[in-house]
Amino acid sequence: MNHFIYKKDDLYCEDVSVASIADQVGTPFYLYSYATINRHFSVFEDAFKDLAHLTCFSVKSNPNLAVLRVLASQGGGADIVSAGELFRALKAGIPPDKIVFSGVGKTSDEMGRALESDILMFNVESDQELRVLDKTAQDIGRKARIAIRINPDVAPKTHPYIVTGLGENKFGIPVHDSLATYTLAKALKNIRVKGISCHIGSQLTEIDPFLDALNKLKALLRELQGMGLDIDFLNIGGGLGITYDDERPPHPGEYARALKETMGDSNITLILEPGRVIIGNAGILVTKVLYTKSTTHKRFVIVDAGMNDLIRPALYDSFHAVQPVRVTDSQMVEADLVGPVCETADFFAMNRKMPSFKPGDLVAIMSAGAYGFSMASNYNSRPRPTEVMVRGKRFSIVRARETYDDLISGEIIPEFIGEDKD
Repeated sequence: MNHFIYKKDDLYCEDVSVASIADQVGTPFYLYSYATINRHFSVFEDAFKDLAHLTCFSVKSNPNLAVLRVLASQGGGADIVSAGELFRALKAGIPPDKIVFSGVGKTSDEMGRALESDILMFNVESDQELRVLDKTAQDIGRKARIAIRINPDVAPKTHPYIVTGLGENKFGIPVHDSLATYTLAKALKNIRVKGISCHIGSQLTEIDPFLDALNKLKALLRELQGMGLDIDFLNIGGGLGITYDDERPPHPGEYARALKETMGDSNITLILEPGRVIIGNAGILVTKVLYTKSTTHKRFVIVDAGMNDLIRPALYDSFHAVQPVRVTDSQMVEADLVGPVCETADFFAMNRKMPSFKPGDLVAIMSAGAYGFSMASNYNSRPRPTEVMVRGKRFSIVRARETYDDLISGEIIPEFIGEDKD
C-alpha cells in the first residue's frame, strides 16, 4: 500500500495535489510520502516483533537525509557501503551502534572513520580486508567488531546485475573457505568476531532462496560454535522485492514467519537490511511532457526527465508504471516515454499503452523511491532534480534542485592552458 491516490481526476500524495507541488517547485522532481515510508517500516518491524532483531535500512537505496531521519525516528539502523553513507546516517541521527558497514572495497580511511564512530560491526568480505581492518584498528587503538560475509552460492530469480550470492559474484567468502577466515579472525588481536553475514541479491520475489541461504548459515553457525566462537548476530541481508508491474513478492509477515520457522529456537539477534521494500513504492518521479512526435514506426512522448534522473530502465530494462498526474478523457495510445538525453537508452517506457499525453501534461513515473535519485548523475551536464517530501497536508523540499554553478563546483582550469606555446 502507498499514499499516492487519485482524488477525482487528480493524483495526490497523501493530502497534497501533485500538480500543486509541480507548480511551486518545477519539474522534474522526486516526491516521497512520509506516511508510506513510516507504514512500510512499521509493517516490516511488526513482522519480526517476536524475534530479537535489528532493522538496518539499506542507505544505498535512498540516502536522502529526510528519508533517513524518518527511519531513525522509528528506531531504524543503517546498512552502509561507504564512509559517505556513514556520514549521512550519523547526520540523520542513526545511532552508531545500529550501523553495519558492508561492501567489498572498504579503504583503511573508511575503516578508521567507522571505528572512531564506534559502529556496531563490519561485514568483512576477504582475508586481505580482515588484515587491513586489524591493522587500522591497532593504529587508532580500537577493536573492530565483525561478521564474515558468506557467499552461499544460492541462485535467486532476479536481474543478473543485482544477484550477489552466486559463487561467480565478487561478494563474500565461499562457505567452504569461511572456517579458515574465521580462524584467522579469531587469532587477530584487534578483531572481535560477533556474527555471520549474507546477502544474496535484490528484488527477490520468492522466499525459498532466503531459506536456502539461511540453512547454510545455520550449519556454519554450529561449526563456529564448536570452535568456541560466540556468535551474537546473524545478518540475513535485504533483498525482499516490491511490485513494479505484476510481481507478487511475499508480504513481510510471510517472510518473517518463514525465517522464524527456519531459525527455530535461538538466542541470536537477526540483522535485516531492507531497502527497496521500505522506500521503493514510497516515491515517484514527476516529469513534464515537452513534445510529442510520431514517425512511421513509433509515437514518442518526450519529457523533461532523463536517464540521468532515473537510470533503472536503461540499466536493467526495468518496468515503472506511467500514470497521468491529471486524468483526462484522452484515448490510450501505444508510445515510448523518453527523455532528452542523447542516448537511445534514454527511455522510461517502450511500446507501452499510455494516455495520449500532450505538451505541458504532467507524468508520474511510479515506484521510483529506491535507486532513483541515489543513482542519478549529471550526464549531459544536466542538474539533478529536486526532492520533495509530503506529510499530510504539508510538503517540503528535502533537497534543492542543482544549479548550473553546482555542475562546475570543484572544477579548475589550470593556468598552463592559457600559456603561449614554447
